[in-house]
Amino acid sequence: MSNRPSRRELLCRTANGFGGLALLDLMVRSGEAATRPAHFPARAKSVIFLYMDGGPSQMDTFDPKPRLNRESGNPLPFKPPTTVFNITDRIYGSPFQFRRYGQSGLDVSELFPHIASCADDLAVIRSMVADHSEHTAANYFLHSGSGFQGRPSMGAWATYGLGSESENLPGFIVLDNGLIPPGGLDCFGSGFLPASYQATLFRPGPTPVADLEPREKSAEEQWAKLRLLGNLNRGVLERFQNFPEVEATIGNYELAYRMQTAVPELARLDDESELTRNMYGLDNDLTAEFGRSCLTARRLVERGVRFIEVLTPFRRGLDRWDQHASLEHGHRLNAKSVDQPIAALLQDLKGRGLLESTLVVWGGEFGRTPCAQLPDDGDTTKVGRDHNPFGYTMWMAGGGVKGGYIHGATDEYGYFAVEKKVHLHDLHATMLHLLGLDHLKLTFRYSGRDMRLTDVFGNVVRELLA
Repeated sequence: MSNRPSRRELLCRTANGFGGLALLDLMVRSGEAATRPAHFPARAKSVIFLYMDGGPSQMDTFDPKPRLNRESGNPLPFKPPTTVFNITDRIYGSPFQFRRYGQSGLDVSELFPHIASCADDLAVIRSMVADHSEHTAANYFLHSGSGFQGRPSMGAWATYGLGSESENLPGFIVLDNGLIPPGGLDCFGSGFLPASYQATLFRPGPTPVADLEPREKSAEEQWAKLRLLGNLNRGVLERFQNFPEVEATIGNYELAYRMQTAVPELARLDDESELTRNMYGLDNDLTAEFGRSCLTARRLVERGVRFIEVLTPFRRGLDRWDQHASLEHGHRLNAKSVDQPIAALLQDLKGRGLLESTLVVWGGEFGRTPCAQLPDDGDTTKVGRDHNPFGYTMWMAGGGVKGGYIHGATDEYGYFAVEKKVHLHDLHATMLHLLGLDHLKLTFRYSGRDMRLTDVFGNVVRELLA
């Protein structure tokens, strides 16, 4: 009996082998950045999303409401919608003073004196609306355009559409400050996109990435193991067609090998001048944690990372920005933790000529109600606010957006967006547009349809564009 393969078997084996050769060539040419062309010229190359977990209050930060203060303690003159908790109908005026800053005269609360110095760089969207008032679903919706678990996050879509300009670091990085938001790591997942587009979590400390340190005695021993793994995985690819999990595994092993040098160098913030470190607040216990993340975000942008998300710092005894009680105390502490580092990031990017190509986005999953929420013990000195997705504030800076610009408005109490509403789908469409991506064309075939970040909705908010 002949051992020679049939013609059908020969064609199958050689066809799959061509794919293996192509993969090998890609691995050898590791010095080339895995970038892909945009749909049109981009204004931004990178995104830094400053995620304010829990939902900052719009009427206490960037959307002053004089009527709210005049009528504080009075009943709301309309029936409030149902959100999450039972709240009173009593109006709660803001405990914070507002001033106008910059040539634009942008209103900023006393909570953010440092960010206020950057007023002319901010495009403040006062008319954000979302679909969910519960944290987990709202987080999924903010990050992925869907209130359900398992959809690709906006960082995954950005790297899927454009790739990364960084050779030795992942294209999508989340900087953890000890507080993973409700919804967990799926907020930063790749969903049905290939696994290589999910976020890599960088934790605080000198070893930001878990299990990155080599266990082998020498670099030669480690590289020999990687070659063996590569050969075994390529053998699988030669036997099976369209095996993205194996392809992602090979790519991740190669990237991890290069990260062993790149990540420790990235984490050495002592390389920065003392002036820079102090500007970010690294000399202050309250601001140091978030300051390190903001400084690291700037360093990641310099190294070509496409999408960076900075998470809210953990404060013992404080439930992030989710102040259902003691809003004045909680918002003051949260704001002091992030105000100086965020302003330093904006100023540093601008001073280095990077702000015009870096889109910075600030905000949470929703805002808060103008009505008072009292604690269970009825202590009126510990008033808070409930969740409010019907009208809230986010802001953007750099990356091709107008500076010193206010878009949209809420009603006189800050409850509902009433002018130039910006749905989260619109925000996602605008972010992709600034990156040079058409949200209608950035699709992935899954479950019988072409899926996209904005689902079947979304419009680019062109009034935000510079």
